[in-house]
Amino acid sequence: MNLLDFLSQNYYMLVPALWVIGYGLKQTPSVPDWSILWILVIISVITGSIAFGFSVSGVINGITAAGVAVLGHQMMKQTLEGASARKKK
Repeated sequence: MNLLDFLSQNYYMLVPALWVIGYGLKQTPSVPDWSILWILVIISVITGSIAFGFSVSGVINGITAAGVAVLGHQMMKQTLEGASARKKK
């Protein structure tokens, strides 16, 4: 089962946008790391609700889009760190 199967195609555009916003937040010293996920969820739900209408499905898709963005980023980051550590051995 693919996580993107749970996400409406209308929300696919949010994932790369959330990556960019998350990167910007990560570079901001006054934003604690633990809050980045919550900020992305709020942005995703609000943006999705404005663009596609406020509904339960819209809120769920907004949360899923933020989850896909964070999971995708962490998968890429952990893979690169693992490959780098493996080369150092």
